Amino acid sequence: MVTCVNDAMFPGTGQAVVRLLRRLGVEVDFPQAQTCCGQPMVNTGYLDEAVPAVRAFTRAFEGYDAIVTPSGSCAGSARHQHQIVAKRSGDVGLVAAVAETSPRTYELTEFLVDVLGVTDVGAYFPHSVTYHPTCHSLRMLGVADRPTRLLQAVRGLRLVDLPKAEECCGFGGTFALKNSDTSVAMGTDKARHVRSTDAEVLVAGDNSCLMHIGGMLGRGRAGVRVMHLAEILAATEDQPAEVAR
Repeated sequence: MVTCVNDAMFPGTGQAVVRLLRRLGVEVDFPQAQTCCGQPMVNTGYLDEAVPAVRAFTRAFEGYDAIVTPSGSCAGSARHQHQIVAKRSGDVGLVAAVAETSPRTYELTEFLVDVLGVTDVGAYFPHSVTYHPTCHSLRMLGVADRPTRLLQAVRGLRLVDLPKAEECCGFGGTFALKNSDTSVAMGTDKARHVRSTDAEVLVAGDNSCLMHIGGMLGRGRAGVRVMHLAEILAATEDQPAEVAR
């Protein structure tokens, strides 16, 4: 599941996931029928309007062993919000379909560590990196140290601790639109902590958060690149990831 944000704005992340999983021996398919997971509607209170998106999700991913996505936010929606939407709809068929797809949906690091049982994916990334744990991956999914374990196994990578890492970046999807002043203040704090690490690259598991923090860093001319975790894990000496300031 590539997610809307990645499909529209960061296609390289989806391509990196495919390269990475295939390198690890996984048979990867990309259902063309996939659309939005429905999270924007749910988070804004439009649960009834989310029903078509949830129904489309269950149909697109029916029958797969695992549904893997490079987003803690969208994985959290599929695992938790879809059940709420389906139950509210009163459609017993949708409830049953969600019961099949929901537990088989994994955020990328969960799939790598828990399902494939690997932390060393053969990646090479000779740069200093600091990691931001996104809210939904941290609090809704509980990915814990899976991302950092994967990063620590990357050859050439130097992982730098991010001060107050567990504080929200302030994006929060529609929150950034409804509460823009608060969102900017939170993002400014996060960008300041990132700059204090002197890391070359800020990495996270959600491009939506990286887009928000990256905007702050860019406007402040911080010289820090933001990259999705998948792009780093997909990088090798033969296929290096481009890091441009």
